[in-house]
Amino acid sequence: MEDSQKVTVLKPSAGWAGIDFAGIWQYRDLLLLLVRRDFLAQYKQTILGPAWFVLQPLFLTIVFTLIFGNFAQIPTEGLPPLLFYNSGLIIWSYFSSCFTGNASVFTSNAGIYQKVYYPRLINPLANCTSALFGFSIQIVFFLGYFCIYKFLIPTEEFFSMTWAMLLLPALIPLVASLGLGMGLWMSVLTAKYRDFNQITGFLAQALMYATPIIYPLSEIPEKYRFWASLNPMAPVVETFRFALLGKGSFSTSHFIYSGIVALCILLSGMYFFKRTERRVVDYL
Repeated sequence: MEDSQKVTVLKPSAGWAGIDFAGIWQYRDLLLLLVRRDFLAQYKQTILGPAWFVLQPLFLTIVFTLIFGNFAQIPTEGLPPLLFYNSGLIIWSYFSSCFTGNASVFTSNAGIYQKVYYPRLINPLANCTSALFGFSIQIVFFLGYFCIYKFLIPTEEFFSMTWAMLLLPALIPLVASLGLGMGLWMSVLTAKYRDFNQITGFLAQALMYATPIIYPLSEIPEKYRFWASLNPMAPVVETFRFALLGKGSFSTSHFIYSGIVALCILLSGMYFFKRTERRVVDYL
């Protein structure tokens, strides 16, 4: 008697048809579970725990203040150096977490990818979502620094939050899209060529210095300013600083440009990720 038992083979599709948004929604409980796991694992067995979310950018802000503010005398548009550097580092840290965290998503999840099927995009999305916790904590402490300088420490320079705060609900997804898209591109390359593990860190550091975090965009010579603005994170940092402090080179056209670039990188990254994910598992 023949065995009529059916065998179901689960495998991801390639191309745009393989981007299973319905499947991602179906596995939303897994997404939330991974967000919780990533958040807890990041500071597991540490003494200070989530306090590192605040201490890391604060220490870097102090270093920038000493080196670039006091020694190099780089202008901060009249803003207190702590507020100037910290505002740039907050939004940059979120981008960096999305980018570098997702660059190794295949290698860091190799065990589960080889055994269990679920939409692979769940892990990159979880990385970007869990990074929001650190971003939120840093924003709260920045507001504390802001109030101290605004009301307790007298300063001749006027600074205040602006109407551009209304852009934050669009700015944060823009940064997440840019970091996620770049991370998806790098994740496939990293899985196949482990040299890209080193390149990821170098690229993130190089991009940080190419972004107006330790200097205002207005300090770049006019003939080079256009090229500096091609960095999609440059308008983002300037807009974020303008929203929080009222200083920065805000431009609607540059903001829209960053959004278009972020969308293109995200969509192409998702396509590349889905098109190659079936073969990439063989390299792990």
